[in-house]
Amino acid sequence: MRLADCRVLLTGASGGIGLALTEQLCARGARVLAVSRHPEALSAMRQRYPQQLAWVGADLRRPEGRTQVLEAARGIGDLNVLVNAAGVNRFALLDQVDEGEAEDMLALNVSATLLLTRALLPLLRQRSHALVVNVGSIYGSIGYPGYAIYCASKFALRGFSEALRRELADTPVNVLYVAPRATRTAMNSQAAMALNAELNVGVDEPEQVAGAVIGAIEKDLSELYLGWPEKFFVRLNSMLPGLVDRALHKQLPIIRRFSATHPGKDHSR
Repeated sequence: MRLADCRVLLTGASGGIGLALTEQLCARGARVLAVSRHPEALSAMRQRYPQQLAWVGADLRRPEGRTQVLEAARGIGDLNVLVNAAGVNRFALLDQVDEGEAEDMLALNVSATLLLTRALLPLLRQRSHALVVNVGSIYGSIGYPGYAIYCASKFALRGFSEALRRELADTPVNVLYVAPRATRTAMNSQAAMALNAELNVGVDEPEQVAGAVIGAIEKDLSELYLGWPEKFFVRLNSMLPGLVDRALHKQLPIIRRFSATHPGKDHSR
């Protein structure tokens, strides 16, 4: 797809990856309807791109919020790209996450994304070519200790993306699933970043992830996995999960230590 021809609705636009995507999409000529609950993060960018960037504030977990976004999308016209980048995370063992936090994570990462996509599909199907981009995670393919609920939500998003792509195979709409590895954003708490440093986990900058996503949009890809050796471990986990079980078992004492000594909630993307 030519970015200059793209009319993009982007959720999670005030988060690290979302903010970088907004900047790079506008810089490449796309028009963007940014959805977030924090307009201040976008204020400078809206001044730089007054003709290209619009904003709508909505809580996507609520039906009225999704309706508000749908009406805004109808208002801009010619919507041909939906980027579902809104999400929330929490690094914690399952018994350290309370019921409300678990429900909130699943509501935003899964239910809101599925239902918003469902609402916007009629608009996308009116275009000669359109794209749904779901920003998932490497943890949508590898179950990792300390991220049980987040992994559950991203496994669900990966399955949704695959099924929807096949469901829409005879329509003008393609589905791109993006799986970043660890990224340096406010979504990751101090505990999560400290664990990554202890385990020598590679961490990407949000601008790198955004650039890769935009390249995948231009090439009309269906899947994009980021990071090495993370991509290798995704393949290994699908073929020989027992090997990954044993490798992660060795890391478990370190994961438990950081989850216990660095409390704190993670943030939305």
